[in-house]
Amino acid sequence: MAVAAAPTAVLAQPAQPASEERQSQPRTAQLEPVADFGSNPGALSMYRYAPEGLPAGSPVVVVLHGCAQGAADYFDGAGWQQAADTHGFAVVAPQQQAANNASRCFNWFEPGDTSRDSGETASILRMVDHTLEAYGGDASRVHVTGLSAGGAMTASLLAAHPDRFAGGGIVAGIPYGCATSMPTAFICMNPGATKTPQQWGDLVRAAHPGHDGRYPTVSIWHGSADYTVAAANASESVKQWTNAHATDQEPDATAELPGETVRNDYTDASGATVVRDYRVAGMGHGTPVKPDENCGTAGAYFLDRICSTGQLVSDWGIGS
Repeated sequence: MAVAAAPTAVLAQPAQPASEERQSQPRTAQLEPVADFGSNPGALSMYRYAPEGLPAGSPVVVVLHGCAQGAADYFDGAGWQQAADTHGFAVVAPQQQAANNASRCFNWFEPGDTSRDSGETASILRMVDHTLEAYGGDASRVHVTGLSAGGAMTASLLAAHPDRFAGGGIVAGIPYGCATSMPTAFICMNPGATKTPQQWGDLVRAAHPGHDGRYPTVSIWHGSADYTVAAANASESVKQWTNAHATDQEPDATAELPGETVRNDYTDASGATVVRDYRVAGMGHGTPVKPDENCGTAGAYFLDRICSTGQLVSDWGIGS
């Protein structure tokens, strides 16, 4: 995750092991650009995909790429077209511009881009609204996920607009409110910041003080060998979102999954699972995929371990 907004301060992404390098990045013809989707204070570009014959009332999923990537990179690499075709939902894929951030990172550390109804978050919501209208989508089943800077922006959207999202997936991301400037962003990335659950939860509540409903469910994904965004950020995100949901930090269930993945579930007072914490042993910085299960394409920042896209669809209850 690079955070620089100027070429003189770019944090380079580390090289991945040879087994994790991507030789080429395919592009998909079906991911269509949408030039006019309404107000665009964050100056982002919009891309969108909908399976042929998508019925009214279908869910919408927002997917946010990482630094030095584009909309098509993440849409293809993480396997979102296959998931949309299989389960029947529309995909919104915002794209950052170099004019906003030299490394093409979403500006997750800029208050003007992460506060409610402002900057990049406002642009993304206009894309969602445009898609809901275009396809007659279900506004109560809008979800968001992203990698690295996209994961941190996912946390921002969930915190600032809990009334607009049913659930989210933070992949190799950072807790909401950790950074409010570029210098603090680097600290949050590695080694990470430590706060109490109450302090993290207060940051979420302050993002939309008038919110009196439930918060979105949250799935948190992180590799234990991530040296770009320290894995400690996952533990801090668990603190944040369990506190926002008024539950404790002791898992109520644990499961061992493929790809050396352990999942811890946290439930609220009603018994509903509100936070899921996925830890992938020995995995570096990236999104877990499973190409032999028709789930994404392995390569740099798309790591062959487990189908996180499929797990997210299941967590959100939007699988067919």
